[in-house]
Amino acid sequence: MPILRIAQAQINPTVGDIDANLALIYEQSQRARAAGAHLVTFPELAITGYPPEDLLIKPRFLDDSRAAVQELAQRCQGINLVVGFADADPQRGQCYNAAAVISQGQVAAVYHKKELPNYGIFDEKRYFTPGAECLLLEMAGVRLMLTICEDVWVQGDECEVCALQQKAQVVLNISASPFHAGKLDIRKNIMARFASATGTYVCYNNLFGSQDELVFDGGCLAISPQGETLACAPRFQPDLQLVDLELPPAVELPDLDDAPRVKLVRLPLPCPEPLRPAASFRAPAMGGLAEIYQALVLGTRDYMGKNGFKRAVLGLSGGIDSALTACIAVAALGADNVTGVTMPSQFTSGETLDDAGRLAANLGIKLITVPVAHIYHIYLDELKEAFGPGPAGVEHENLQARIRGNILMALSNRFGWLVLTSGNKSETAVGYCTLYGDMAGGFAVIKDVPKTLVYELSAFVNQKAQRELIPVTTMERAPSAELRPDQKDSDSLPPYEVLDPILKAYVENDLVLDEIVALGHDFATVREVIRLVDINEYKRRQAPPGIKITPKAFGRDRRLPITNHYRPGFDRKP
Repeated sequence: MPILRIAQAQINPTVGDIDANLALIYEQSQRARAAGAHLVTFPELAITGYPPEDLLIKPRFLDDSRAAVQELAQRCQGINLVVGFADADPQRGQCYNAAAVISQGQVAAVYHKKELPNYGIFDEKRYFTPGAECLLLEMAGVRLMLTICEDVWVQGDECEVCALQQKAQVVLNISASPFHAGKLDIRKNIMARFASATGTYVCYNNLFGSQDELVFDGGCLAISPQGETLACAPRFQPDLQLVDLELPPAVELPDLDDAPRVKLVRLPLPCPEPLRPAASFRAPAMGGLAEIYQALVLGTRDYMGKNGFKRAVLGLSGGIDSALTACIAVAALGADNVTGVTMPSQFTSGETLDDAGRLAANLGIKLITVPVAHIYHIYLDELKEAFGPGPAGVEHENLQARIRGNILMALSNRFGWLVLTSGNKSETAVGYCTLYGDMAGGFAVIKDVPKTLVYELSAFVNQKAQRELIPVTTMERAPSAELRPDQKDSDSLPPYEVLDPILKAYVENDLVLDEIVALGHDFATVREVIRLVDINEYKRRQAPPGIKITPKAFGRDRRLPITNHYRPGFDRKP
């Protein structure tokens, strides 16, 4: 029986950096060749980086993508490659999400993705034309089928039918599947279903790295025809996984003349001599908090590095959100590359000021103190006539937040540091944040982390460190913006353990008022939460990007109109 050694290169390309991506692909192909692999796969759109978005509209970008594939083919010998790239038919004005099959110094075949996702963060129908053919490869009498990501997610689609009819033994799937908590189990189930339905081995290659809001956790898989996970690469890190498949030669292969939408390409079998068996690896299970934390660290590190920033700065209020953000920043960048700024006002308590100092000391980061009370009073003096008589309102609170935002941005301009904001998903959802104040910055690390999860992750950080990084007093104190005397978040919002399930139902599950109330929530509370979410869409449009860790994040994942009067059930009485 022939043994096929398939290498899965779990790499971190950068969108638009075609030369660097090409060098990375070549390096890993040579490693795979040295390891005796017969074929090495690379992720979806590895040449261009994923997702390239409107770069795909630029004809020169598509020309460069195809030229890179030709260059790669000329350089690679002694191993077969499957690599994702953006292909185009200029005469028809069509663009394709494609995979190139490279063999013996040539592009032996090109496959075009058939199933184009157009939901959530995906916009593939905006850019791509679906492929017209299935592609089969034969090596040493073994029949393989090439697919791209969504091609194996749609039950009963053309790829599944083709794999069955054409007696494929191995399905290669190259993918760029973004992370959210629990996504690995979803992928395993999808691949296991396809493998069982088609009686094939599925070798699934997923992207690793981060692009803007999206994190790709890797976790390349090899699945048996029985749906068993044979191998799973480590997540949140680069890897070259080797999988040995011992397969009988395909017999009584169907005549492709009866399948006009199927193409067959025969590939040589490099290094046909017997191989030392490759050790299969199954990444240890990673708990929900651990994978979310790793995603936040990777997302922060890649956003900083890929955009040319070495150091970050953030405001340390002594609260739980900024504490968690600081811990993630230090894990991503190192303590020497993170600066905290405490900006006390007359409303800042001694306890929160002490906690900010303790956190900075525990993390080993530099702490700068810039008081805002004096600046605040100068503003009030200058605005006295314009404000006129009357009690202080929210404008006084937001003024303090905006002064702090100005200070952080001034430090950013002075030293070239990127400002990290620390607003969580709960606050962002209901607008409990100040535009041009605590929302001012370049990257919102915990933008998609609900407040209740902030507390869980903070406890996880201390547990992971086996010491108190985040002061326990920070975790136990009632959350407060400290913008007026004795202020508490609960003055304006329901308790977070009440608020967060309502937000999940409305934002992530797309339920409306009566449906959420039917889950056991108070009518008036749900009505007010929905109202706050809807009227604060304009704020979220102006917020910095942040890392997606839930199935539906604000931003490219959830897009609703700012002007929006659709609120069914609002007129009825509870």
